[in-house]
Amino acid sequence: MNDHIAHKLPRDDSDPFRYGIYLRPDAKTCRAVSAVTDQLRAQYGLLSAGAFPPHATLVGSQPFGFSEPAVIGALTGLLDGRSAFPVHNAGVRAQGRGYVYDVSENPDGSVNDDLVGLARDIEATVAPFRSPMHNPLPNDFVPELYRGHLSLASHDLYVRPDLYEEVGEFIRELDVPVPAGFSGRTVVMYRTSSPDWSGRWWQTMTWEHVRTWNLAGA
Repeated sequence: MNDHIAHKLPRDDSDPFRYGIYLRPDAKTCRAVSAVTDQLRAQYGLLSAGAFPPHATLVGSQPFGFSEPAVIGALTGLLDGRSAFPVHNAGVRAQGRGYVYDVSENPDGSVNDDLVGLARDIEATVAPFRSPMHNPLPNDFVPELYRGHLSLASHDLYVRPDLYEEVGEFIRELDVPVPAGFSGRTVVMYRTSSPDWSGRWWQTMTWEHVRTWNLAGA
């Protein structure tokens, strides 16, 4: 075996990587998300939501370049001893031009401050390692705009708005069983790559699991 195959060469800082730091749901909720996205791909060819592993974005599409090890170290320090918290799933809702499982609120309709706080703290932790980025546009945490969600149909519907109503009806007819909530205890970091982030990147994007952190008390 060639040595350059057996041992990966170092990544160049110009490589087309973006990082996502996500809250991973429980296994049954992950299964429900995948069941919906698989059916949407099979019926309509929709790819964008299913291009990712099931997740609620905490901080997404971050260009860290050579700083990946430092980011991992900083997040490990932040999350060490941090407590898990309950996450309520309000079910299928329209969001933007897509559809999601809405996990932004508590059962009484109030904002899940624990989820928002986790996203806020992760944003502050990784911000010093962020490189300038223009494609795609930055996906930084903005407290006033943040709504925790698990994507079911997303970017494809911006280029196929004619399918919007039909896809929403199809998702509801699927009636996939999904838990009413889960413990927010698993934070995961992924490395994503696309040769063209400025275009329809979901048609070419690939991803790799980098690291999992388990929060305390769950």
